[in-house]
Amino acid sequence: MRTTEAGRPQGLDVSRPFGAHLRMSWWKPLVVIVVPPLVMVVLQVVFYQLVGVLEGSDDPMSATFTPLKLLAINLSVGLAGVLAVLLLARLAGVPWRSLLSSPRKFDGTRLATYLVGAAVLVGAGIGVVALVAPESPGWVAFGVSGTTVLMLVVTLLSTPLQAVGEELMFRSSVLPAAASWVRAVRPALAVGLVVSSLAFAVVHGSSDPWLFGYYTFIGAATALMAIISRGIEAPVAFHVANNVLFSSVNTLMADGEGYTIDRSTDTGDASLLILAGVNVTMVVLVWLRERRGR
Repeated sequence: MRTTEAGRPQGLDVSRPFGAHLRMSWWKPLVVIVVPPLVMVVLQVVFYQLVGVLEGSDDPMSATFTPLKLLAINLSVGLAGVLAVLLLARLAGVPWRSLLSSPRKFDGTRLATYLVGAAVLVGAGIGVVALVAPESPGWVAFGVSGTTVLMLVVTLLSTPLQAVGEELMFRSSVLPAAASWVRAVRPALAVGLVVSSLAFAVVHGSSDPWLFGYYTFIGAATALMAIISRGIEAPVAFHVANNVLFSSVNTLMADGEGYTIDRSTDTGDASLLILAGVNVTMVVLVWLRERRGR
C-alpha cells in the first residue's frame, strides 16, 4: 500500500466526501463493476445445481424459492459483496474499512438507529401496499407449514447477509470506484450514483420497465443515504429491513409453499410508487439525522 508523506494511502483522499474519496487508474473501476457481479452469477448457478442434487429437483433453476435455494442466493450475494470490497481495496491501495465509511469510523449505533427507523418505514409501506394493491406482490394466501417455518428461519439468518452483500458491492465499491473517473467532487458523486444505480438494476435482471426503474431508484436512494451519512450504515439498515420484511411477508403469504419472484415484462405496476415513497422518506430521515448530528 503506497502512502503519502503524511502516512495516508495514496488512493484515499479524506478531504473529499464518502463516495468520491478514492483515486485510481481509469481501468480499475471497470474491474470492480464487472468482476463481482459475474462471480455472483457463477456462484448462484453452482449453488443452485448443488441444491438441485440435494433436493432431487428436475429444474434447479426454477424461479420458485425453497429454503435451500433462498440460502444459496443469499450466500452468493454476500460472498460477492465481500469480494468487491477486498478487490477495490487492493486495486485502490486503501484500507477496506475506508470503503465502509470515510473520513469517520464505522458506527454501530448509527446502524442500529437507522435499522429501527427503516423497519418502521418499510413495515408501513408493506401495510399500504396490502391495503391499496394486495394483488401486485403476487401474494396467494396466508399459510404456515414446515416449508414456511424453514423459509422464515433462512430469511432471518441469511437475508441480512444478502442485503449487506449488495451494499458492499454497489455502495461501498461501485459508487466510489466509478466516481474516481471524475475529479470535481459533485460531478464525481453524480457519476458514481448513476453508474452504481444502473448496475444495481441490471444485476436484478428485470425486463419490466416499472421494476427496472424501481431498482434504479432504490440504487439512487441508497447511494444518497451513503453520501449524506458518509458511510454505508444507513443504506445497509434500509436494505436489511426491506429485504427481511418483504421476504418474511412473501413467505407467510405463499399459502405454505415457496414463493416466486417474477421479474419478467408486465410484472411491475404503479404500486411500486408506494415503495418509492418509502425510499424517499428514508433519505429524508437520514438527511435530518445527519444534519442534527453535525
